[in-house]
Amino acid sequence: MDYSAQLKKLLSLTIQANASDLHISVGHPPVLRITGRLVPLFKEKKITGENSQGLAFALMTEEQKSRLFKEKEIDFSYSFENKARFRINIFHQSSVISIACRFVPAKIKTIDELNLPPLLHTFVRATQGFILITGPSGHGKSTTLAAIIDEINHTRTDHIITIEDPIEYIFQDDRSIIDQREVYQDTLSFSKALRSTFREDPDVIMVGEMRDLETMGIAITAAETGHLVFATLHTNSAGQTVHRIVDSFPPDQQSQVRIQLSASLLGVVSQRLIPRTRGGLIPACEIMMNTPAISTLIRENKIHEIPLVIETSAELGMISLNRSLADLVRNKEISLDSALIYSSNPTELKTLAKR
Repeated sequence: MDYSAQLKKLLSLTIQANASDLHISVGHPPVLRITGRLVPLFKEKKITGENSQGLAFALMTEEQKSRLFKEKEIDFSYSFENKARFRINIFHQSSVISIACRFVPAKIKTIDELNLPPLLHTFVRATQGFILITGPSGHGKSTTLAAIIDEINHTRTDHIITIEDPIEYIFQDDRSIIDQREVYQDTLSFSKALRSTFREDPDVIMVGEMRDLETMGIAITAAETGHLVFATLHTNSAGQTVHRIVDSFPPDQQSQVRIQLSASLLGVVSQRLIPRTRGGLIPACEIMMNTPAISTLIRENKIHEIPLVIETSAELGMISLNRSLADLVRNKEISLDSALIYSSNPTELKTLAKR
């Protein structure tokens, strides 16, 4: 079988359907994820173990094949005919190979085109500090981060360094210089690359994901020492994000980390992508800005009080996830049923949506 031709067909179908993901799994036909739902391609044959391995090999270099069999899984980016890029994860399951392909459009959309809150333009104008984009996997964190970085690229004369695993969006230098480093290809680890940025004269640093204690510590230090640092975390709220960072450190260091965070953190955006009533997806966002009140709560370890400050600080641009969901329901962008799925307090949401 010509696996390169089959791969080309499946990736083209993914782009044509505007799907977010393509899944290749033994025993199933190829499956697309479209506006959050899995859609099997029943016209295609079910994948066999031989098929999945052949398609995987068509995607990989010899070095990547070696890493796959050594480490049992691999992440990398794949450029498809200059039309789009895909973030590829190939992994073993039940002794066969499965493939997950995340579609990354060639064009980087703007903050406004993504229907993100206008307040995010504030982060573009910042010159120093720590900004976190959070939320579950598959809810647009990388896309939001790319929109912010690209607006900096078009409006400021900065040196931007990104550290990613793998590189997703490709930035075209405009007013800024952008160096994109891919873990394993251009550097051995997030922490090693991040540490070396101190010798590379960056103004802005983007960390694709903070996966370990060392990376978190260096990122906070970079923000403290005059850099604007962006990063993502798989957390569900601003309060949980602060908890996750602080709790990652040993107990004897946590007080110092809270002091550092209270001073360097600029804001946290926690987002969800919700199915839109007229098709597609739209983001709902909780936004926390680091005001003196928030800074005090972080420093004094009263993180459980953060949601109340967010709820009562609308005039500063902060918004809770429930209020963001309720606004979308009232504007008929999403259904109440969809909103309730993503709410941590459904009773409050129902009340807010009626106002």
